[in-house]
Amino acid sequence: MAEDVPPAGERSGGTGTGTGIDPGTQPGAGTDPGTGGGAGTGTGTGTDPGTGTEPSTDPGTGGGTGTDPGTQPGAGTDPGTDGSTGTSAGTGTRLSSPLVLTLVLLLAVLAQAPIRGALGTPVMQSWTTVFVAVTVQALPFLVLGVLLSAAIAVFVPPAFFARALPSRPALAVPVAGLAGAVLPGCECASVPVAGALVRRGVTPAAAFAFLLSAPAINPIVLTATAVAFPNNPEMVVARFAASLLVACAMGWLWQRLGRADWLRPPAHGAHEGETKAETFWNSVRHDTMHAGGFLVVGAMAAATLKAVAPAEWLRTAAGNPLLAVLALAALAVVLSICSEADAFVAASLTDFSPTAKLVFLVVGPMIDLKLFAMQAGTFGRGFALRFAPATFALAVTGALVTGAVLL
Repeated sequence: MAEDVPPAGERSGGTGTGTGIDPGTQPGAGTDPGTGGGAGTGTGTGTDPGTGTEPSTDPGTGGGTGTDPGTQPGAGTDPGTDGSTGTSAGTGTRLSSPLVLTLVLLLAVLAQAPIRGALGTPVMQSWTTVFVAVTVQALPFLVLGVLLSAAIAVFVPPAFFARALPSRPALAVPVAGLAGAVLPGCECASVPVAGALVRRGVTPAAAFAFLLSAPAINPIVLTATAVAFPNNPEMVVARFAASLLVACAMGWLWQRLGRADWLRPPAHGAHEGETKAETFWNSVRHDTMHAGGFLVVGAMAAATLKAVAPAEWLRTAAGNPLLAVLALAALAVVLSICSEADAFVAASLTDFSPTAKLVFLVVGPMIDLKLFAMQAGTFGRGFALRFAPATFALAVTGALVTGAVLL
């Protein structure tokens, strides 16, 4: 006679819901969870897993859903050593901007004595004087330029420029170059506006002439140049003439040699919002962050060059006309200073000739590191790799020719 079979689910270690009626030697395959909180993994002794539903009294040894957080700090999903699913949060600390600022301020307070000693040296006093002078002089022009450029870019329809340009590309190029005077902003504003012109059907040659001329011949930049060079009004005229000449030359060069497959027209605007007011402030915030940051970096670089660079180096570069031109042309590309501020930096380089300073003023608004990145992002990398070197060469050449005539 067969042994009495225990009730279903009460067999030791059983996980099954079955009620096998014939004891055998094969393991059961039930899935009913135990009452101890875990899904048991023990084996039954029946050959038939059955269909019983009575819960087991043995909690088994399986990985249940207990509340023990386990021993790992993980993110709440690492199982503990007792088989339960951990719920504890990780204990790692992440750095945030307020925390970094707090640490920097704390270090500054603790090291205030050495900092005061370093700032009191003649080199640092000279550095601070140049940095503050360049920043304070340029900041009002930068803010005004950003506000006005955002207003024109948002509230003046791009189609207006298309209607105002002649239908013949050869004539549209110089007209677009002169139209750059109506956008009183830096190169940060001219790139998205030029992209909008291309999207609205303006010939690329005219749009590129506008892109290059707007940062250099608009009223804000020319006024800032006049303030930076109060005793050299011819510098303003030379900057206007050289910049317009180079912008038109690049437009005609693109019309002659440019190919459509080099250009990837932008698909959308740079600043968007639900309303014009929101778009305006988005544009202001964007241009202020970019232009203001580059202004500070440029002022720091100019102050460092003035305070740290040995006088012999500056005299050597300034004393050689060709080396002076190449040095300031390369410096304009690397510093990436906003066009509203570059005149003050150029004026601080007193050892260099007016022609070398003009090269700095013409090259900077047309091609620098940030402009290359913006042009590549707006029109495509293939376009930027061809457009930037040609612009640099023509800007240097045009500034030299204009400087020889006017300065």
